[in-house]
Amino acid sequence: MIPSATFGRKAQAFYSSLSSGLPVPDGVEVLNPYIDPQVAELTDVFFRKFYEDEHPRVGIFGINPGRFGGGLTGISFTDPIQLQSACGIEHHLHMRPELSSTFVYSVISEYGGAEAFFRHFFLTALCPLGFTADGKNLNFYDRKDLEAMVRPFIISSIRAQIDFGLSQACCICLGEGILHKYFTKLNEEHGWFREIFALPHPRFILQYRRKQEETHRSGYLETLRSCEEIMNR
Repeated sequence: MIPSATFGRKAQAFYSSLSSGLPVPDGVEVLNPYIDPQVAELTDVFFRKFYEDEHPRVGIFGINPGRFGGGLTGISFTDPIQLQSACGIEHHLHMRPELSSTFVYSVISEYGGAEAFFRHFFLTALCPLGFTADGKNLNFYDRKDLEAMVRPFIISSIRAQIDFGLSQACCICLGEGILHKYFTKLNEEHGWFREIFALPHPRFILQYRRKQEETHRSGYLETLRSCEEIMNR
């Protein structure tokens, strides 16, 4: 019998409860993929396929969803192409690639594939809802007024994700600059995770360090193994 309160079912309940009514400054729009019935169905299939158990996972945190990756599928760092080809979940979304997703899933492939990866890790974001301004993606920290308004939501979202099964032994931050500094400060204030590993953001790697792509992929894999070891202590 499958437990009623699996990691996946609690995760699905969390994402389906997110409201687009988040307070934001004028001119900023909230990107909430989870209000789309097709996305809600896809995330439900995803969580049932990979998270139908009660085992803790290491959280891998990005910034917030963008329009063409998690903003389309509802799954962080997962564009429609990877959702179908790597995760084996059929859908009718436009098959548009997204740079971050391309790199992350190349790491997942070398790790051993989606099933092996998601058994230990959970792709997520510090802020589970995204933002746009003038039709372009916006990071929550790009504007001080936006960051101040969504900070309580970020804090409550991290707590909620710990409650549904993220390990507090360690986590991974995809971003070595502003995001890592911001996350570290919040973590010092709230004491969520004992260790935060920082890695360069996948989009940064493919846009500015493509010649070192394999080196960075190896760095990602090494960090994943380190987190596995910490979890197994």
